[in-house]
Amino acid sequence: MSAPVTAPARVAGLVRDFGGRRVLEGLDLTVGPGEFVALLGRSGSGKSTLLRVLAGLDDTAAEGVEGTVEVPGSVAVAFQEPRLLPWRSVRDNVLLGLHRDDAADAADRALAEVGLTERADAWPLTLSGGEAQRASLARALVREPDLLLLDEPFGALDALTRIAMHDLVLDLWGRHRPGILLVTHDVDEALALADRVLVLDEGRIVADHAPGPRPRHDVADLRSTVLAELGVIDDATA
Repeated sequence: MSAPVTAPARVAGLVRDFGGRRVLEGLDLTVGPGEFVALLGRSGSGKSTLLRVLAGLDDTAAEGVEGTVEVPGSVAVAFQEPRLLPWRSVRDNVLLGLHRDDAADAADRALAEVGLTERADAWPLTLSGGEAQRASLARALVREPDLLLLDEPFGALDALTRIAMHDLVLDLWGRHRPGILLVTHDVDEALALADRVLVLDEGRIVADHAPGPRPRHDVADLRSTVLAELGVIDDATA
């Protein structure tokens, strides 16, 4: 296992244009080692674009890109859609692209951590939504990332499955301590999970909140503040 990363992932002055439309405008962001950060923003605010840049899925040398991106260590991504290959078993999906001597054992350990040992030989199309997302998390965690990027991974799940997935992610984060950047539309989800909650608007971070230590029982005022920053009126406090 490589030495733990001690430097933050950092974006400074990031500009990203698409076809003459500016999506990110001089954006600055840091995610420290072991830090859990949630990023909120309205549709089209640039959340997924930022995540793609950090994941190395967007060419930072391309035309329309300016700024500095530094991501020490390894990166893994879990998307809203699990993106499992239907013709491969769950175990083989976790193993996909994993090149190490103990790959099979590592995949089995990751599946055990997310509670899918008994589904390792199943086909993806037989999984429930929650099981498919757990398989996606196992595929990310088996790579032992220093930075884990979560792109709205719970958006398509029912309310009870979402709660279970929140608990699972917090448990896995507590055991492995990667830096995490969670992109989400859900204010309550961000406040429940993250150390820091950022609001992205017009391509820039416009707010940076620290909800405080867990467990969190009284975040109503902060919730109203974040909703206002997102341009939403909280009827409960209006």
